[in-house]
Amino acid sequence: MIDYFRRRLGARLLLSYLVIIVVGVLVLVIASQFILPTSFNRHMNGMMDGGMGMGMGMNNSMGQLYVDFRASFNEALTYATLAAMLAASILSLFFSRSVIAPVHAMSLATQRIADGQYDERVQVNGNDELAQLAVYFNQMAEKLNEVETMRRQLIGDVSHELRTPLTAIKGSMEGLMDGVLPATDETYQQVHAEAERLNHLVNDLQELSRVEARAYQLDIRPLDASTLVRTVTKRLFPHAESKRITLDFELSPDLPHVLADEDRAVQVLTNLTGNALQYTPDGGRVTISAKRISNAIQFSVRDTGIGIPPEHLSHIFDRFYRVDKSRSRQTGGGSGIGLTIARALIEAHGGRIWVESAGEELGSVFNFTIPIAKSK
Repeated sequence: MIDYFRRRLGARLLLSYLVIIVVGVLVLVIASQFILPTSFNRHMNGMMDGGMGMGMGMNNSMGQLYVDFRASFNEALTYATLAAMLAASILSLFFSRSVIAPVHAMSLATQRIADGQYDERVQVNGNDELAQLAVYFNQMAEKLNEVETMRRQLIGDVSHELRTPLTAIKGSMEGLMDGVLPATDETYQQVHAEAERLNHLVNDLQELSRVEARAYQLDIRPLDASTLVRTVTKRLFPHAESKRITLDFELSPDLPHVLADEDRAVQVLTNLTGNALQYTPDGGRVTISAKRISNAIQFSVRDTGIGIPPEHLSHIFDRFYRVDKSRSRQTGGGSGIGLTIARALIEAHGGRIWVESAGEELGSVFNFTIPIAKSK
């Protein structure tokens, strides 16, 4: 199939070149046939006017001369046309191959990518349109390769996250049935905690599916930005207190209202603050702030926690991405879905979200913006 399309494209290019040449040659032939008699007669009349003593025999000679001249001209034109066609065919074949070669290479690479070889790339030569197409093709292949890598990582991460609580639940239940574990409230609480962890993962996966499919409705209305910050601070204060972390907020005076869905805005702010508390050691500080930036309110969650290495900042909002899988599991971190959900929700509000960090053990700042409500 690829060879068929390659031959078809080459034939079309060659035919287009030949059509142009044939039209040019036809125009040359037709024009010469119309112009030649008039031009010949004009020149011959000039010669006749210069030789007044010539008789009628001269006219007959001139007529035969014209016939011979026209025959020789047509013969020369025929040979010239054949030479032009040959040269045009060679050039057309050369130029068509220069176009077909990169297209053929991309066709073969496309087929290999379709077969699952996502590391396939094409060579970029020059700066023309085909070279730009090759650049875009390589970018597409790179993105597909990243998606495939993330898919494989997802399978491993989800399998691990599901296996861990299921193993704990199964072990506890077998211990209870065999009488190894006592049927106490502590044992039941451990089983319940693992079941809750499993339920949390499933809910996150369902939420991610809905968010990425835009299968949700936003109740956008004016909201008090200060109230949002205070609500989240009050909700997470007991958790911060249990870890001996100082949780406070900083609000600019006279903050305008924002246009947002209250539940979703609180969800994002709670997620970012909860992560900050999770990765901040005992005795640290987490600060939620809000200030006006142009036509939006910028919310920030600053912590004195473990920080983020620079090479991970651009990927921190990717699906199932975690900076340190082993450390996040030890500290009870999630599977890397919450930040992806937060980004999708903020972008649905017309805002943006980003992270800043000076490096490991230097804390981090998660920022996002929400447009302000226009005053009536």
